[in-house]
Amino acid sequence: MQLSSGALSLSPPIFLAPLAGITDLPFRQIVSRFGAGMVVSEMVASQDMVIGRAGTREKTELGLEAENTAVQLAGREARWMAEAARMVEANGAQMIDINMGCPAKKVVTGYSGSALLKDLDHALGLIEAVVGAVKLPVTLKTRLGWDDTNLNAPELAKRAEAAGIQMITIHGRTRCQFYKGRADWAAIARVKDAVSIPVIANGDITNLNSAKQALALSGADGIMVGRGVQGRPWLLSELAHELFQAPKVARPNLKEFGQLVAEHYDSILQFYGRDLGVRVARKHLGWYMDEAGTAQALRRKILTAATPEDVFEVLPDAMEQEQAA
Repeated sequence: MQLSSGALSLSPPIFLAPLAGITDLPFRQIVSRFGAGMVVSEMVASQDMVIGRAGTREKTELGLEAENTAVQLAGREARWMAEAARMVEANGAQMIDINMGCPAKKVVTGYSGSALLKDLDHALGLIEAVVGAVKLPVTLKTRLGWDDTNLNAPELAKRAEAAGIQMITIHGRTRCQFYKGRADWAAIARVKDAVSIPVIANGDITNLNSAKQALALSGADGIMVGRGVQGRPWLLSELAHELFQAPKVARPNLKEFGQLVAEHYDSILQFYGRDLGVRVARKHLGWYMDEAGTAQALRRKILTAATPEDVFEVLPDAMEQEQAA
């Protein structure tokens, strides 16, 4: 199944969510290798990117053939959002996603992310600035509303569509819920009814059963998966095959799994440098070991290893356990 809207064309409609500190270039490349309709970068603060604050440019680095990659921008001022969008376009991005859903306190207190759900006029000014600054497709990711008394995602979606947004992803919680409780997939249906552009369901989608439920209850055109992919970069391809008849991609066997983890670890070291890379990689190694069912002694040895050489030495034994179902 191919999802199309204006200049946007994505297939299959199963996407990798932006995850702070996780969906960097090495991880996006691993997920894309198995298959995903779109992968989204970590959220990038627009003003930080423009003034060149350390780390923000690395977050948007795309590689040469990243045709299914969107860079997610956040901000509160139209001039910074527009300039960051132009920089991203010049950097080779194929799509730009605007973040109006992050519930983190440091983002919301800066009047960015889901704080914009409290001021739709200001939110629209940012959307218009980005859409007007670039020729790329621009999408939007947000939540159901600020709280249960202000469920204004349908109104935002309708106005965003009129401003040129080509797809909208809805996390099925309000900002005030953060990540508590369960995502309300049925509430996303009100957004779907309000617009003609594609609507993507997000939140608590971690396996085939939850993916089916999210699509059925929301009526959405596709899904976006975040935490469920941690340690399982092949998950999107499996869901795409089951839900949208995409070509089947085999899950790696034990030996292939170990090779995959070693390759991902090495790409992290290359991307961040040796010292920072060792620290950044630990969370990924932890998720991979969850999937592999690694024994506690080996797990501890890897997560406390001081050098990459120490990790590579024991990695094959740690990953060639019996993989979790």
